[in-house]
Amino acid sequence: MRALAAAAIGLAAAFALVLTVTALGAPGGKTSPKPLLTTVPEHP
Repeated sequence: MRALAAAAIGLAAAFALVLTVTALGAPGGKTSPKPLLTTVPEHP
C-alpha cells in the first residue's frame, strides 16, 4: 500500500512539473543566423 501511495505522489509531482513548464512557456531568445561550421575528418 505504501508503494501505491509513493507512486501516486510521484505521479502528482511529475504532473505538477509538466503543468508548471507548460504555463511558463518556452524561454525567449533568438537563434544564431550563422550555421554551425563542421569539417569532415581526413581519411588515411
